[in-house]
Amino acid sequence: MKFTATALGLLATITTTNAAMSACSKKIALGLTNIYENGDTAFHYDYCENIHDGRGFTAGIAGFCTGTSDAWVVLQEYHKMTGGKDEFSNGSTSGLDGYCSVWGKLGKSDAKFRAAQDKVRDEMYFDPSQKLADTLGAQLDVTRAQLYDTTIQHGDGSDPDSVGALIKKTSASFKADAKGSSGSTLKINGHNVDEIAWLTKFLQVRADDLKNPHNKETQKEWSESVTRVKSYQYVVAQKQYKWSNSIKALDNDGKATTVKC
Repeated sequence: MKFTATALGLLATITTTNAAMSACSKKIALGLTNIYENGDTAFHYDYCENIHDGRGFTAGIAGFCTGTSDAWVVLQEYHKMTGGKDEFSNGSTSGLDGYCSVWGKLGKSDAKFRAAQDKVRDEMYFDPSQKLADTLGAQLDVTRAQLYDTTIQHGDGSDPDSVGALIKKTSASFKADAKGSSGSTLKINGHNVDEIAWLTKFLQVRADDLKNPHNKETQKEWSESVTRVKSYQYVVAQKQYKWSNSIKALDNDGKATTVKC
């Protein structure tokens, strides 16, 4: 079969813009965030506690919170899967005695409850983070995974601590072309910016926000979580831009660890 020059050019465009993470790369990204959230790469569907960050109870594989209402979305999805009709609509922790006990029991024993968590994590955090990566033009797994981890912790709302606000602040800092050797170039404010140059700046912006967030209720907890940024800085320093079967990153103690898919 022969292709015209126009067809070949179109094919090349499609090939270079299809940057979706592979199933293996996604699993590594999820495992990395699991380390930061729960201390290891396992999926702790049964996890639940009040970490006193102003967000109520934090639970499950994505730190679903009663104070930000994503926990209620999980419960709604679970009830749909099990034929329930209950509606949950507020983020109060008042009257939730035994909440963590029930969550933990379901997380350990109920496959549908685990499936509900997987579905909500993807719909509320992973998928939106990848749309942000697509808009940015990110081609590298390390960038796309970092945007997922940021979305999990910072959220994708409109507040000054959100992932969108951090992306905007990062991109605004580029006033000229920024060269690099990552093999991927972003178009930022009309300038050609190497993707790793952009990601390096983004990590700095995020670290600063964790240390001094606009939402002061999260400051103590967030300032203690800067290790998750340092871990990605380590991944970048090791030039692990595209991921295959495993990568080296830092755990919460700052020690090198292997994350496999």
